[in-house]
Parts: sequence; C-alpha cells; structure tokens
Amino acid sequence: MQYAKIYLNRGREESIKRFHPWIFSGAVNHLDGNTEEGDVVEVYDSQGNYLATGHCQIGSIAVRILSFNKEKIDRNFWEKRIKTALSLRKSLGLIRNDNNTFRLIHGEGDNLPGLIIDLYGETAVLQAHSPGMHVARTEIAESLQNVLNGSLKNIYYKSEDTLPFNAGLEPENNYLLGGQNVPETALENGLNFHIDWIRGQKTGFFIDQRENRLLVEKYSANRNVLNMFCYTGGFSCYAMRGQAAAVHSVDSSAKAIDLANRNISLNFPNDNRHKTFADDAFNFLNRMEKDQYDMIILDPPAFAKHRKVLKNALQGYKKLNVAAIEKIRQGGLLFTFSCSQAVSKEDFQLAVFSASAQTGRTVRIIKHLTQQEDHPVNIYHPEGEYIKGLILHVE
Repeated sequence: MQYAKIYLNRGREESIKRFHPWIFSGAVNHLDGNTEEGDVVEVYDSQGNYLATGHCQIGSIAVRILSFNKEKIDRNFWEKRIKTALSLRKSLGLIRNDNNTFRLIHGEGDNLPGLIIDLYGETAVLQAHSPGMHVARTEIAESLQNVLNGSLKNIYYKSEDTLPFNAGLEPENNYLLGGQNVPETALENGLNFHIDWIRGQKTGFFIDQRENRLLVEKYSANRNVLNMFCYTGGFSCYAMRGQAAAVHSVDSSAKAIDLANRNISLNFPNDNRHKTFADDAFNFLNRMEKDQYDMIILDPPAFAKHRKVLKNALQGYKKLNVAAIEKIRQGGLLFTFSCSQAVSKEDFQLAVFSASAQTGRTVRIIKHLTQQEDHPVNIYHPEGEYIKGLILHVE
C-alpha cells in the first residue's frame, strides 16, 4: 500500500531524529498525495530522506508517529505493539489473582500515540485521543481480541469526549465486542470496585493511582482520613482496609458520591467508619474544624488543560493546599496531587511550597509520587509524565 508523503521544512527534522513522537504543523512544508483526517502518512525531510510513519491530523500536532521504520500499519503491526505492552505488564506482576485492573496501552508510553486501553477483568475500554486511532478502532479491537486469546469478552469504545472537535468525526461510544451481561466489578489489589465506563470519568476508574492508594492504606491506621475529590472512593476503600479510625469522602458530584458509597458497601458492608459529603471542596475545607483530620488526600481534576491557564491553575493548587495544611492535625500526613500535564513537577512543588509558607507551619516532604508503572513514560516524550504528587508531614 502506498501512503501519502509529508515533507518537512529544512532543518525541522531534528526532533524526529531524537525520536519525539509528534510533528507540529509549523514543521510541515507540503503534502504529496491525498489524505483524510486520521490517514497513515510517511514523513520525509526536505532532501527526501525517510523519517517516520504516522497518523496525520488537523491542528497544531500534524502527525503522531507510529514507527520510525518504513513499515505497513496493519493488523500485524497492532498485534505486535499490543503483545509488547502486555508482556511488560506481565513482567511487572500486574496480572494476578488479586488484580485484574490495569492499563494495557498508554499512548506514547507504549509507542501508540493517541491510544488508551484499560482492562477491567474481561472488559477492555478503548479510548482514542487522535483521529488516526479512531479510524483504526475496529482493526485495533480485533488485534486486541487476538492477543488476549479469548479471555476478553467485551470491548467498549469511549471517545466522544477525547477526540479533537475540529476533526468532525462524530464518534459514538459503543461496544465493539460483547456488551451483554457485562460484569459490573473489577478487582484491584484485592478490593472490588464498580466500574462505570459508560457514564464515568475517563475510562471509568483512575487506574493511575493504584500504588499510591496502597501508600494511603499503609499510613491510615488509627487516623481520621479525609478524601477530597473522592470520585469512586478508591483512596477511601484503601484507607478503610488500612484500619483508619474514620474515613470521610467528599465530592461535588452526587453521582460520584453514590459510586463511592457503593464501593465502600461492596468491600466493607455495614461499617459505620465511612461517611460521604456532596460538597464543593473549597467550601468543605473552609468550614471544617481544625485538627479534625490527621490524613488528607487532595486529588483534584486537572486545573490546567493547557499552558494558557497555568497561572490560574497554580493559584488553585496553592489555595487548596493552604486550606488543607492550615486545618490538618499536628503530625498529620497530606497526600497532594496534580494530574495537569501542563503543570511541571517544579511548578507544582513551588505552589505547595508557597502554600506551606503562607500557613507558617513546619512541613516536610516524605515522598515524591507519580503515575503507576502501567502508565510508562516514553523517555523521548517527557510530557507523558502527567501525575505529580507529594506526601507531606505537617507539624
């Protein structure tokens, strides 16, 4: 099969030679051939030398690179990449009797830019963040089914909110495989969770905090724990298993509160240590009594989707952390996170430093946190490290 060819402006091939997986529109000189949104193209430098093969798209990112070798992007290609990703997860010990929840494909981190695949037991949730992955969704689903050798019963495609609006693709969320009598729960580190991939955020569950939730469990014994932005109640369930004295879960969404209550009941029925509050985070923190909690978890949604709102986002993180640090009991632990890709580690730590200084309290960093090992970061694409977290000890 002949792919259309994209030629770059002179001197604009350097980032590709450093294996960065994106080509920006400003680097493109001209296109040789006809393409539609999401088509596979080959990329050449200004002298006609082959550089890479990838998906083309409209917007600031013109090409997402799939391969730096001249090869056909077909079912064999997809199966090879999925097998490589699965092998990594197996080698990391993520597939166990007590755990069937993990991310199988993490975009650039698995050399498949624009593609996310999360596994919840016998159900996979496939999410496209690029037109090319949307166009290839059926072939990807078939390849996924082949690689998993019949253990996969359902594949749900969920990309209505993740594809660029200017692509004009009009995607529909639907099952590409199965969809009948689908199990509603999945297992993570021995805890059961209801996963709402149809109506929930992202693919239904925040898998990227799995090991950080284990740290909450480790430090929860006999503490009064506050889980802000609780969503499914993941951190709350781990705190309950860690023998916390009390666990309070807060979220502005009533649907999230219902889901958190379901997950607590699923794992800890008739346990009165847990309470939920449907409330705005800042309002709750400002109203709560000082010294009421000696562990607080702040895991807000992304405050900054892009760098244009970075300043406001950092002010938001600072305000949130000021409220928590002011109110937490002496000797308390604060787990604080940012999942905004536009916010660097340095920016986030500076915001938390500023918040600590404003309160005047003695604060020490116990541990730096990041996303889990099934969310690998391509070393040539450092932007893929999006979760920044700190465990703070507050005197």
